[in-house]
Amino acid sequence: MSSQAPERTSDTDAAATPPSRRLSRRALFGGVGAGALAVGAGAALGRSTAPEPVVADAAEAVVPFRGVHQAGIVTPAQDRMHFVTFDVTTTSRDEIVAMLTKWTAMAERLTVGAESVPGGVVGGGQYEPPGDTGEAYGLMPSNLTLTIGFGPSFFDRLDLGDRRPAALQDLPRFPGDDLDPARSGGDIAVQACADDPQVAVHAIRNLARIAFGTASVRWSQLGFGRTASTSTAQATPRNLFGFKDGTNNIKAEEAATVDEHVWVNGGESDWMTGGTYLVARRIRMKIEPWDRAVLGEQERVIGRSKATGAPLGGTAEFDTVDLGSSTIAKDAHVRLASSESLGGIKILRRGYNFTDGSDGFGHLDAGLFFVAFCSDPQTQFVPMQQALARRDALNEYISHVGSAVFACPPGVPEGTEDYWGSTLFG
Repeated sequence: MSSQAPERTSDTDAAATPPSRRLSRRALFGGVGAGALAVGAGAALGRSTAPEPVVADAAEAVVPFRGVHQAGIVTPAQDRMHFVTFDVTTTSRDEIVAMLTKWTAMAERLTVGAESVPGGVVGGGQYEPPGDTGEAYGLMPSNLTLTIGFGPSFFDRLDLGDRRPAALQDLPRFPGDDLDPARSGGDIAVQACADDPQVAVHAIRNLARIAFGTASVRWSQLGFGRTASTSTAQATPRNLFGFKDGTNNIKAEEAATVDEHVWVNGGESDWMTGGTYLVARRIRMKIEPWDRAVLGEQERVIGRSKATGAPLGGTAEFDTVDLGSSTIAKDAHVRLASSESLGGIKILRRGYNFTDGSDGFGHLDAGLFFVAFCSDPQTQFVPMQQALARRDALNEYISHVGSAVFACPPGVPEGTEDYWGSTLFG
């Protein structure tokens, strides 16, 4: 890839200057054709009309794809998500590398609002399947980010056991888990986040399309309404229980905390340096019983005011949780999930709400698609979830029905021909 691609030194830098949304894909197609970007620079884009001019601040219209770390981790959380996992259908490393190389090139194009391949929508003519499915044609980039990770089974299928990090182990079964195998695991995960759901879906659809013969979709999840803030510039959102969620989440601006708790810094698996681990949990919320619970019960379970988000006994959302106070129940969620109760454990949450219709018994199939990033899931997420699974009063109203963990490699450096996962295969 050329160094002409949008510059990004780190996700933290990107988070500090949230991109604008002023360019349409139509305008950006022109930008690519004019050589403003690496992907397909100078190549025909399959458009019969002249490229439209690119506004001066075009670079601000996208979340940069390249950098030390992958985008979509500490990037300010977008409004929508499409998360998908794949099963690898080959044992050939060469075929996997070829697919990852194509995915990387496509992902970089998609994040700037370009077609998945040059001329993808109509440029192939009347006698070839389009190289781009077209549903995002004319839409803005919408801050699209694409983030990839490899599951434990990926290393088994490709005989890469000696490269598998010790931290990448299947999550144990926690008390109360009611996991659906059809919504768990996977060899590869791709998280697409954007402020337009069609842009996120389009990205996943096109990656899945070109994976045919090498990998197939195992399960996927759509999400809306982020359930955590990853930047101090964002207000704390509410989950489907109506409470502010993720008040004490790690923020991108807290560089030292991010370095300590999110990024992998060396260790036995050097190829993961600059990477992180992604934990995904599909948590179904028992909406109907919760909606019948009185306000006092709801606030006792959470340990916070429903209106302000303040910890019980406090007055404002960001007041320190007084763990010595009997006002907050011993089994309140806010007490058990606090870093102080967990020996200093912190994770970066990046989840979304979901509704997937009803379950056939008159109940909404809705909840939280929990996504978290951490430097070692075995020493961070596992003990945290063990504590919550055993004692959290919230367990009466939720059920964990899906689970997965993935190793997310570092980002694709600027000015290189690296691809997603090249540090693993290189």
